[in-house]
Parts: sequence; C-alpha cells; structure tokens
Amino acid sequence: MALSHHPATLGVPLPGGKVRCTACARYCVIPEGSHGFCFVRKNEGGSLVLLSYGRAAAVQVDPVEKKPLSHFRPGARVYSIGTVGCNWRCRYCQNAAISQEREIQGRSLPPKRAVDEAIALGCEGVTFTYNEPTIFLEYALDIMREARRRGLFANFVTNGYMTDEAVAALRGHLDAVSVDFKGSGEAGFLRKYIAAKDDLPILRTMEGLARAGVHVEITNLIVPTVGDSPEALRTLAREVRDRLGPDTPFHLLRWHPDYLMRDLPPTPIATLERLHALARDAGLRYVYLGNVGGHPLEHTYCPACGAVAVRRLGFSILAWNLDEENRCRGCGHPIPIVGRLSPRYRPTVPTPVG
Repeated sequence: MALSHHPATLGVPLPGGKVRCTACARYCVIPEGSHGFCFVRKNEGGSLVLLSYGRAAAVQVDPVEKKPLSHFRPGARVYSIGTVGCNWRCRYCQNAAISQEREIQGRSLPPKRAVDEAIALGCEGVTFTYNEPTIFLEYALDIMREARRRGLFANFVTNGYMTDEAVAALRGHLDAVSVDFKGSGEAGFLRKYIAAKDDLPILRTMEGLARAGVHVEITNLIVPTVGDSPEALRTLAREVRDRLGPDTPFHLLRWHPDYLMRDLPPTPIATLERLHALARDAGLRYVYLGNVGGHPLEHTYCPACGAVAVRRLGFSILAWNLDEENRCRGCGHPIPIVGRLSPRYRPTVPTPVG
C-alpha cells in the first residue's frame, strides 16, 4: 500500500461496506469510496485509510511557547508538523490554505525522518499543529513512538473535538496539549462559524487527557462581538477550574480577521483585559493574554505574593525568577511548571524547514 494510503486504526466496519470513523466527535459514517468530513480519512473497499499519512504540508521549528504552552518545558524548541484537512470549518482560519485543502499535498515525511530532522535541528520535542492533528492520529502516533524512543516529548495543538477512542490511543504517547476553544461556548457560535455541534466533546477530551497524565493548557480565541460574551467566559473558566483545577494555564488569544471573515476588527485589548479579570475572579490562578506582545499579562505572576515569576515577551522568556524547584524567589510559593529553563536558553523565533 502506498505511503499515503495507510490503514486507519480508529474506525470500525459497518454493514453494507460502510465504516464509522472513531477519530473525531463527528463519528462520520462513510460509504465505500467516500471521504469523511476531513477529506483525509476514506473508505477504500470497506476499510478506513488515512490518505495524508507521511505527507507533511507544513513543517517548522518553533519555541514551545508559540503553541501556546507556558507551563511545559519552558524555552524548548519543537519540530512542528501539520498536514492538509480538518474536522472543522472555521470561517476565520489562519491556516486555511492547508486545513481546507481537499487534495492530498505535502512533502514525504515518514515518521523516522521526521524525528531525524527534529533532532538534527536541535529540537526537544515534536508538535502536531497548523491543522487538527486528530484527523491524522495514526501518523502522529507513529512519530510520537519514534520520538519517545529517542528522548523527545510530544504535544498537540488541538480543537479537542476528539472521541474517547482517540484519547485512549494517545495515552502514554502524548506529553502535553493545548486545547483551543473557539469562543467561550456562546450559543450558536460553533454551528455558525465552525460547522460543529457543541463544545461538550471538547470538555470531555480535556478532562480525559488530564486523567491520562497529559499536561493540559487551555486557549480561548476571543472573536469580537460574536465570541466575547462575559457570561460565557465566566462559565467556561469555571468549567476549566472544576474539571482540571485552578492551576490550569488559561490563555485568552487576540483574534484577527482572516479567510472568510474579514468584516470584524482585531479583538480590542480592553476586551481581553476585562475577560482576563473575569477568568481570575472565577478562580483560575494563571491566566494569560496571547497575540498581544509586550502586554504585562503575558507574564507568569506568583499567586501568593504577586511577583513576576516568569517575564515574557511574545514567545520569548526574558527573566526566570524561580529557584531550582520552580518556587517563587520572592516568597517560596511553588509555581506548577513542568521542567526548568535551561541556563543555555536563548530566545528563538519560528524557523521554516525545508
């Protein structure tokens, strides 16, 4: 079988030659010869195959903070991989050139070569991002197995629209995840702007991954006027607090117009600041603003004494005010960050590959 027509393990056969895909929460039932909603999972002769296996549409070296992960392996460089296709139809997608592509494209990148390149480029981890990694899970898992064998970590940037089967498959392979909410759960938002049903699968996914021992951070893209409800934000922040705990990093991202949705302005910073205060009031201790380089709410603050524990500028770390056990140097309060900043750290910028 050709490299790009790889058996998909997340699927079950049905009567009449159909198959049900069990990778994402759509649970597509696919007749023989047809594709799922993502256009990369196809029924060929009654068997589910992944068409994008081994085909990378986007590859880049990034700082892990870009994912965004602020409490996991600070300062690490990660080898970022994306393919074509997606299980969502975000009307403002900034990666629409690959996520909404229906033809299988990209350079050949088998799992071993991906890890070889990651190591050669000085990366400490591999990241699956740019499009939704759930739809190419079998490919990602093979890279993750090779990465773990050779001492690299693995993380996802995901919309969280997964299944219990996908979460179970990731157990023991995925180290960290950024679960990206689009809006805060405003009524009708996902249906109108994403072509998804509701956020219940996302809440279930983030909780399941946390139970599986995965480090979880939450991002929330704030779309002005249609996805910036204070009430919805407060509800979501409480869900995160109750399901994952008050120390869960919570990122509020500034939206900008793109793709099919260019009629709204970028999210006002004042809106982000108000929602930041609401999330903090809801009991979340580590709330960040993203896509607003230079804002003081990019920093990590000690919840006990208020001192700046980690000073940031965009994706770079400017000051590390934690001791050898990641406790605040001012008061000794422990800051829940996985790993420490290397004394050899130098700020990095994203670097295209190949």
